[in-house]
Formats: sequence, structure tokens, C-alpha cells
Amino acid sequence: MGGTGPTGHFIVNGLRDRGFSIAMLHTGRHELEEIPPDVEHIHTDPFDIEVMAGALGDRNFDVAIVCYGRLRRIAEWLVGRTERFFSIGGAPAYRGFNHPRLFSPAGLPVPVPEDAELVSSEPDDPKGWRIVRTEQAVFRAHPSATHFRYPIVYGPYQLLPREWCIVRRILDGRRHIILPDDGLHLQTYGYAENLAHAVLLAVDQPEAACGQIFNCGDDEVLTLRQVVEIIADALGARLEIVSMPWRLAKPARPLIGMTENTHRVMDLAKLRRDLGYRDVVPAREAIARTARWLVENPPSRGGVEETALTDPFDYAAEDRLIGAWKSAIASMPEVRFETDPGYTLAYSGPGGRARTGEFE
Repeated sequence: MGGTGPTGHFIVNGLRDRGFSIAMLHTGRHELEEIPPDVEHIHTDPFDIEVMAGALGDRNFDVAIVCYGRLRRIAEWLVGRTERFFSIGGAPAYRGFNHPRLFSPAGLPVPVPEDAELVSSEPDDPKGWRIVRTEQAVFRAHPSATHFRYPIVYGPYQLLPREWCIVRRILDGRRHIILPDDGLHLQTYGYAENLAHAVLLAVDQPEAACGQIFNCGDDEVLTLRQVVEIIADALGARLEIVSMPWRLAKPARPLIGMTENTHRVMDLAKLRRDLGYRDVVPAREAIARTARWLVENPPSRGGVEETALTDPFDYAAEDRLIGAWKSAIASMPEVRFETDPGYTLAYSGPGGRARTGEFE
């Protein structure tokens, strides 16, 4: 169920390569050239269970992979109609993912394993609470199900393309970009082909995947600064990164996607250990591929994607902010210390304490 989003066609083609006969259920509003013509399409509304049930009739399936729709109701409806049930959910199930100040000091624990504390009440996080209740409903209906907690997905066909905030600025001739706290923010993202690979590994290994929940994401978690630098390099551009405190760096909000500049890093140890996961496409190459794809397939200016990103691309305001920040930095008095603070005697890298001994 799905198939036309970022991960869908990779899953469909992976199943097809494994010899499955595939029926792809979706609304039919979007069709992808990556889907081979021999794949059956069931065009219906996965958010209306009665309509969906009418479209499926009395059919049974060896495997059901539910990527979208009313997951709780779909799980209930498919009881007795599928031998293996796979579902896609999200990392906001974890307590603190959307509201890091639920922890004191503020911040989601890093990294977050599958057995970390989940959202336990609607007041703490209404969206996270709905996700947790959906997970519980899936396993009530299918105790042997496999559930995946996706991070934010990137790659072609993403309706919330974070990378476009960077790519568009380069295409518009911008030569600087504002990042909070030197762009050192860390968050697990998942390239679409990599996430599909995780799902397919579970299909291949029923005993290891049965009844399990898996975090998903790229092996390498890149800082926001690294993402910007990789995209600029991929597009042959140079961007000055203007670092300022999070409170001032308003233009970077769409790049962070949360109200705090804390980290959101998922622990993938279980996925690696139990299913043998490794990235199909390394994160650095995946970011570059995504940037090049966006250049060739740019979102409409002011269209659905830009509306979802909530980035106004207000360059005049950005220039005023950069000017004010650089002026404030320039006006800082030089503060001298009687003895300059060092990097500790354990540090031996560039700029550290000079060698004093005669031995190597």
C-alpha cells in the first residue's frame, strides 16, 4: 500500500526482483515511470476502509507492506488475509522527539534505541501519542508483524525536501546561508533506497524480523553543516556558512524542523545486528544525488513542497540579519586572559600545545 512515495518504487522493484507477483494499492493520482508495467495497480482510497475493502474484495496475500493509509484499521482488516504484515511508522513515537524539553536537561537521549521511552500521553505530544497507539494496534492485530520507525526520508519524490532549502539558494545565486551554532546539529535521516533496503532485508529474513520493531536510517549521521557543504560541492557552488545562535538563526528553522537545536539520532544497532543492514548508498553520495535530482526536478515556486517547508526564501531579510550579526561581531571588544585557556594536555591536534619533550 503506497508505492509512489520516495521509498515505494524501491520496495516494489525489490519485491519484483525476488519473484513476487505484486499488487500496488494507491489512489492513482501519481504514477511513476520506475514502476514496471507488469505491476498490478489497485486504485482506491486507503484512508477509507470501506472503499478499500471493496476494491480488495476477498483477496489474500502472502505479504502486505503498508506504507500509508489508515494503518490501524488496515491492520485489523488484513487479519487472516495476509501471512506476513509489515508496517511503516515514524520516530516521533519516542518521548522527546518532538518535545525535547520533556527531558531535563532538554534533549532526546543520543542515540535512541528501540526500547527507549515512548510517548505515554496525549498532552505530552499528540502526534507521537497517535503513532504509539497505532504501533500497539498493529501488534494486537498481527503479533508477528514487523514495524519500521522511519526517520525523515530524503531522495526523489519527497514532498518535504529539506535539501531544496539549500539547492534553491544556490540556484538563486546566493553565496551565503545562515546555520545555527556552526551547523553542528545532528539528526538521523534516511535515503529512500536505503530505507527500502531495510524493509526488503526483513522480507528476506522472516525469523529475524517476526514480531520486531526496527529503527531505520542512514549508517552515517551528517551534521547540517556537512549536508550544506556536500550539496554545494555537488552543484559546483561555494556557500559561506554564517553561524549564529539558534535564537537568531530563523532562516534555518526549515532545515532543523523543530523548535530546539537539540540532536535526534536513532540507534541502528538492532537493524545492523539482526538483519545485516548496511547502506546501499552512502549518506554523502545520497545527499549529492538528491541535490542533483532537485536541480533537474525543481519544486514549483510557491507550490506544495515549498508550502510544506515553510521557507519564505526572504533573501532581503536574510541579508539584513547577516549584516546586523557581522556588525555585532565586529563590535565585540577583544578580551585578554592572563593565560589563554588551552585544549587540555591530552589534545595533540593542530593549534594545540607545542611539544616539550625530546622523544617522539
